Amino acid sequence: MKSFFTIIKLDYLQRTRSYAFLITLCASLAIAYTFIPEPNANYSTIRIANYIGTYNAAWFGYVTAIMSSLFLSLIGFYLINNSIKTDLETKVGQIIASTKIENFNYLFSKVLSNFLVLLAILCTIFIMSSILFFFYNDGFPFEILHFIKPYFIITIPALFIISCIAVIFEVFLGKYSVLQNIGFFFLFSLLMLSNKKNQNNFSLDILGTEIVMHHMENQVRKITNAKKTKELSIGYVLGNVKEAKKFQFDGITFPITFILSRLAWILFSIGAIAITSLFFHRFNLKEKSSNKPSKIKPKQKTLYKDITLLNLPMVKSNYKIFPLLKTEFLLLIRKGKTWLWLINFAGIISLLLTPLQIAHQFILPILWFLQVGRLSDVSTKEIENDIYYFSFSSYKPLSRLLFSQILASVFLLLLLASPLYICLIIHGDFIAFSSIILGAIFIALIAIFLGILTKGKKLFEVLFFMITYANINRIPFVDYFGALTHNSIYIAKLLITITLLIVFSFLIRKRMIRNL
Repeated sequence: MKSFFTIIKLDYLQRTRSYAFLITLCASLAIAYTFIPEPNANYSTIRIANYIGTYNAAWFGYVTAIMSSLFLSLIGFYLINNSIKTDLETKVGQIIASTKIENFNYLFSKVLSNFLVLLAILCTIFIMSSILFFFYNDGFPFEILHFIKPYFIITIPALFIISCIAVIFEVFLGKYSVLQNIGFFFLFSLLMLSNKKNQNNFSLDILGTEIVMHHMENQVRKITNAKKTKELSIGYVLGNVKEAKKFQFDGITFPITFILSRLAWILFSIGAIAITSLFFHRFNLKEKSSNKPSKIKPKQKTLYKDITLLNLPMVKSNYKIFPLLKTEFLLLIRKGKTWLWLINFAGIISLLLTPLQIAHQFILPILWFLQVGRLSDVSTKEIENDIYYFSFSSYKPLSRLLFSQILASVFLLLLLASPLYICLIIHGDFIAFSSIILGAIFIALIAIFLGILTKGKKLFEVLFFMITYANINRIPFVDYFGALTHNSIYIAKLLITITLLIVFSFLIRKRMIRNL
């Protein structure tokens, strides 16, 4: 039992003391700041028809709990889905495997450490929401129960389930990080779609948000005397906030069946971990591969005693950028399994066969997101493979190496999107064509900038997932590739952002090279 708690403690401390976690925590606080719009803000997060709630304790507590459940479930998987992989790479797993700890205890300790990491972020969001209440409230008293109850019933069980899913994905798809990222993307999308269809069966809602939204709808129906409410939205809705009417939301009394269903989901997740422990490799991967008979005969070493240096070919120096660009592009193409390119080719063909609007708004962002495994370590592979001393000491590592990484990433994204922008050129839509080019540059620079800043790929994977999911839900603010209608100011803002990313990427990499 002592080793069980030791694993939880050390794993939690290792992850929360990292630089990437600090950046993620700051980003989470910045996003949590927008969960409850300030009174004069030009957006809303939860709106039922043309109604939003008065800023009392219940509205603050339930809205922030719902948004936290969605937000942390959305990004939480990408924050915590590397705990077993870290033990494998650092050889800690082999030490743990030699102890008496059982597979279930080890996996469940990973679940709890994952849960504690997400819970730490949730606590900061809770504190942020409590502080904002005293600045934004409409003269209502602070009632702590309205804050705590939705967090305990809605958000905390959802985060525990996500922690279990992350461990299960790692056990069965540990070698395929790309499949983990893509698989959870579609799983989360499926959960959101199923929530909209199960309005009368809230026990099946894993995220736990639908029962609150259903109650809010009923309350607005009573006010408007309407049978149905239109334009129910959870997310960031821009505009028309001043015209919105307010209703007083005083919270809900959760049925005992719903509370029991939340406990049942937790127990079901623990049971899934127990079943998964039966298939856990226990860090015995090399032994499994060594049991297979080797068909390759060992080569005999050839000793060269007499070597004439004059007969060796002369070394030719090439200071051009093209060889590096070719190498970086081939590294991107060859990374991952070959069969993943079958999915990419299916996406490329879909861009050609589907209507332009569907291809631009839905297929393109998903196709680009499928490359998250290729783009996430473009600027960090030198550090991960311990060759950064060699790479950074090369001739002009900024203007040649870093620039070739940017060009290779952009070229890959544009190659995948080629059927779409060719069709746009044929139709004469040059604004959308230029937006796709700028979008490819933007994503490539985001991957490189965050990789240089955090020296890892986790933050980019989280951010790219959030941006992609928001684009599929047609949120204009995050439309980086021009799928929605924009004016010339949009192009100007995107150009400024791209310029800043280039400047800061080069400055941070230059400082890193100087400090070596």
